[in-house]
This record gives sequence, C-alpha cells and structure tokens, in this order.
Amino acid sequence: MKKEAKISYSPRARAWEAFRQNRPAYYSLWVVGILAVIAISADFLAYNKPIIASYQGEIIWPIFRDYEEKWFGLKLWTPELRKADWRSLELEWAVWPPVRYAPEELDLRNAPAVSPFGEQIIRNAAERHYLGTDNLGRDLLSGLIHGTRISLTVGLVSMGISAIIGILLGALAGYFGDTSLQVSRATLWTGSIGVLLGLFYGFYLRRYALGEALGESFLAFLASLIESLLWFAGVVGICWLPSRILKKTRWGAHRVHLWVDLTISRIIEVMISLPTTLLIFTVAAVAKPSLFLVMAVIGLTSWTGIARFMRGEMLKVRSLDYIQAARALGYSDLRIMFLHALPNSLAPVLVSIAFGIASAILVESGLSFLGIGVPPTTVTWGSLLSAARSATNAWWLAIFPGMAIFIVVTLFNILGEGFRDAIDPRLQAR
Repeated sequence: MKKEAKISYSPRARAWEAFRQNRPAYYSLWVVGILAVIAISADFLAYNKPIIASYQGEIIWPIFRDYEEKWFGLKLWTPELRKADWRSLELEWAVWPPVRYAPEELDLRNAPAVSPFGEQIIRNAAERHYLGTDNLGRDLLSGLIHGTRISLTVGLVSMGISAIIGILLGALAGYFGDTSLQVSRATLWTGSIGVLLGLFYGFYLRRYALGEALGESFLAFLASLIESLLWFAGVVGICWLPSRILKKTRWGAHRVHLWVDLTISRIIEVMISLPTTLLIFTVAAVAKPSLFLVMAVIGLTSWTGIARFMRGEMLKVRSLDYIQAARALGYSDLRIMFLHALPNSLAPVLVSIAFGIASAILVESGLSFLGIGVPPTTVTWGSLLSAARSATNAWWLAIFPGMAIFIVVTLFNILGEGFRDAIDPRLQAR
C-alpha cells in the first residue's frame, strides 16, 4: 500500500492555520470585517435622504449627488431640493436607508433625550429613533453607525502612518547598525546641509501655508504637503550636486560610518518621552479642530513600538544564511533589506499594529468625550458618550456608545493576541 504523503505547509500557511484554530481571534476578524462594511456603507444605512427616488417624474440618486458635491465641488441640487426635508416630500417612490436620519441632524420634536422605548413624535413607524435621541435630538443609532466609520478610520489611518514610519526607521536601524553603512565624507556633509536647508525652505517657511491648508480641507493640506516635499527634495538635490566634485578630492572621497542605529534609537527614546495626549491638547489649542489632525498626531507619536519591534527582528534576520547568500551574490543592501529581510520580519509588527489600532480608537474616543481635537459638529462615539454627562437619566446615551467602544477595542485586542499566538513557533509545534 502506498503511504499517504504528508502535506507540507509554508510558515505563513501554518500561521494562518494556527490563527483559524483560535476561534475567538478568528471570529473577531469576521466581526471587524462586518464593522468595516458598516463603516464603508454608513450613508446607505443611516441618512436623511433616500438612496434612490422618483420625484416629479425624475429618477434621483440623492446620496451620490451629495458625494459629487462634497468631493468634486459640483452644484447639482436645485435651491428647492437643497434645503428640502425629503421625508416630507411627495415622492412617487423611494428606497430609503434603514435609519432615516443623518448623524448631525437635529430632530427638535424629539429633544431633549427621548428614550428608545418612550413616546416619540413621528409621522410614521419608519421614522422612529430606534435607539433614542440625545439632548439635541440627534438620532443615536445613526451616530453609532457613522461613528464606526470615524473610529475605524482613525485607528487604521493613524496606525498606517505609524507603521510606515516605524517599519522604515526600525528596518534601517536593525539592518545597518552603526558600522554597516558607509558613505563618502562629501556625501555626508553636503547631504546633511541639504536636509537642514530643505527642512527650512520646505516646511519652516511654509508653515503658515500648511496650517491654512490643514484648516481648509484634507485635499488642500495634501497638495500643500506635496509642494513642501518637492521643495525639500529640490533643495537636497541642489546641495548634493557639489559632492560629485568633492568626491574626487582625497578629503571628500574618504568613507565614514553612519551611526544609523544609534541615531534612530535616540530618536525613539525622545519620542517615547513625549505624552501623546498632552501633545494633542497643545496642537488643538493652536490649530483648527480637525479629525485628520488628530489622526496625524496619533500616528506621528505612536510609531516607536513598531520601530523597536522591527529593529529587533532585523537584528535577528540580517545574520541568517539567506541574507549572507544574497550579499555573496552581489545584491545591493537596499534590495536585500526591502525584498528579502523586510517581508520576513513583518509578522511581529502586525501584533503591534493590531494593539495600536485599539489604542488609537481609545485615544480618539477620549478626546471626543472631552470635546478636544475633533470638530464640534462631528458625531463620534466619544461625543455621544459625552452627552450622557448632562443627561443622567438618559441611560441609552451611556450604554450604547460605551458598548460600541468596549466591543471594538476588545476585538482588536483579541486579534492582536491571536496574531501573536499564531506566529509563535513554540505554540505551532504543539
């Protein structure tokens, strides 16, 4: 009889199989996926306009029209429909979201703080506030649905910024150390001068333009930031040109070691000493409230843990046989680092990112609860929870937003533990 061949799993396949065996983590991943779908389709689940409607013989897609006006600056609404209450219009037919209220919409007939089980002043059953209202008459369920988008966006964007910075700096520190990277003395001096001048001309002189763009919109800030980066790159390039001549001299051609690990490690220690919440308070005091500003500050101050994880993994990976073989084949250090060492060092970083998302959501919720950093008109889980302070009898304002924050943070913590256990070779060997 032929013996059955054993199936050989790759390390990634074994890690995924181990993750699937962890039922709490696996189901948490599914729930996070469902929350992501809710966040993406929030306007189709809770909005004060129909998804599609027929009005005076014309087929209208109100939500998509609002998207076009918001993102592209088009003026598509007539004055009559722009200010109209769509729930009271005589529509021939319409397909409505399940919740017929926008998160910031005020229903003064059901204010202040109407209970989900209490008597509500509504025209029909479809307009009921299923989870009640807050002190201003805003629908709580609509706020929770749209708050899911804000919380996940804050967590993912801020940790995306942290991951880019932390992975890059940690990989450079761990792979090159203090003795592996050498440059000519001409490149070192001209490059250092170029970086300082580039920061001065690209960012310091344009700080007011960046601040005004940040207060205007995210796209305006992105365009202004790209302009600053172009100025920075241009100044650095101009200052670097003389190094080609200086390299021909004996002084300029002399090669020196760059203390990459030492420099990045000191930067990490400085960043760890900065209190994130206090920094956000300071920025919020001098800048216009902006959700993107909160995400940027969280991301720019929470990359240190990722950098330390990546540095430790790179210190271990750079001495392995396949890295030495790649060096023997004459591959450049950048190619080895990004194509060979980095992909095999990212697994522990995923654990830190998962925990970081939960931490970022908690920070944003705490700031919204205090009314700091986020615009007052933006409805978040923290702002809904804050409304419960002035309405002690409105139990639903504390229970539902509090449960939402608790559940999401718990899900990401379980995911982080699941990733950690899945990549642990000691647990896989059992």
